Parts: sequence; C-alpha cells; structure tokens
Amino acid sequence: MASFIEALDLTKIYNPGESEVRALDHVTLRIDHGEYVAIIGQSGSGKSTLLNLLGCLDVPTSGRLMINGCDVGRLNDNELSRIRSREIGFVFQGFNLIPALTARKNVELPLVYRRVRRGTRERLAEAALTLVGLEQRMDHLPSQLSGGQQQRVAIARALVVRPPVILADEPTGNLDSSSSREIMNIFGKIHQAGKTVILITHDQKVAENADRIIRIADGRVIEDRERGL
Repeated sequence: MASFIEALDLTKIYNPGESEVRALDHVTLRIDHGEYVAIIGQSGSGKSTLLNLLGCLDVPTSGRLMINGCDVGRLNDNELSRIRSREIGFVFQGFNLIPALTARKNVELPLVYRRVRRGTRERLAEAALTLVGLEQRMDHLPSQLSGGQQQRVAIARALVVRPPVILADEPTGNLDSSSSREIMNIFGKIHQAGKTVILITHDQKVAENADRIIRIADGRVIEDRERGL
C-alpha cells in the first residue's frame, strides 16, 4: 500500500530564540492510502500543529513532510493551496457554513471556486448531500438545521471535490452524543468507500472508531497502535 503521508523527524518551532515554543519535536510517522487514523492528544499536545502541517496550512521548521509524493517544504503558497484544494477535504469543529446559503449552495462552494458549470455543481452537491442523509434538507439554511445536520453539510462539502483524504479536526466537539455517533458512522462509511480518513481529537471514544490511534504529547508521538492491540 502506497503512503499518502510520510513525516521524517518533523519539528515545528514558534518564536525561535530564548522564548521559542517547540510545538512538534522530531515526529516521524507514515499514513498509507486507505487508512483510518485518529491522532489524539490534549490541549497543547501539538496535535493542532500537526493538523496544520498535514493539511498543508503550514510548513515544518525542520524535517521532511511528503504529501502524496510532494515535499511540502519545497512548495510555494500556490502549490500548497493546490494540494489543499485537490488532495484534502477539511471538516472542522465549527462547521464553517455560510449562514445565508442553503445546504446545497454551501456544498457547491468548492466547485464554484473551481469554475465548475452550474448543472454539474448542482448534481455533485446533491449526490454528496444524499450520501450523508440530507436529501430532504438540501434547500434549508444552516439556522434551520441541527448541529449534527450542519456537520453533515460540512462533510458533504468536503466530499464534493472527491479528495482522496478527509482531514477532520474535532468533528464531534460541538455535538451531543447522539449526533456524534451519527457523524462517526458517516466517517466509517467514507472510509469503507476507500477514502483515507484522519481524525484529530482529544476524545478517546471518538479515537476508538479509527483503525489506528496515534497519541501525541509535548510535541512527540508517544503511542502508535492498531485498534484493539
């Protein structure tokens, strides 16, 4: 199985010098295509910094990070943006939906930026919303949807450009237990369909949905195991 992510001796330092913060400290890991991985850690552990690097939202201070064969440290801003838009679908804790747009129009947005024709945009958005069980809610505004339904819209938006990887940052953090279970069931189905799924979480119960758990503390990987081992 080919690797999607290869990180070698990855370090990220903020404020270099006497007051430096070593957010990541010589992290080495590999994530293959088709894996379902949870990266778990408490606040300040370095998991958010790792998320930013894996999502090409930031670059490492030292070490090497390969995303689908590309050395992130050698890419310019436009090249990083291209990887983000084509390789990775993002799902965030806060949903990040536009209040004035319907569920359908929110999901269409990434396709608008790609200048996809209207008819094709609508067809792809409807398919993505159907996949997450919102075929009856496509024309509702975010304010007319529950938190769990809003997160499903956000997942559909991440899926609509058909990226190979879904990167989810605390996707159940704002949800009740019932909605959280629904969202995790959707991620399971996404993984079964062949996507690589990477979850960032502080919640052990959420992490246990993944097939592999990577635990991070003080900027270092302290555990990397298959579920059940």
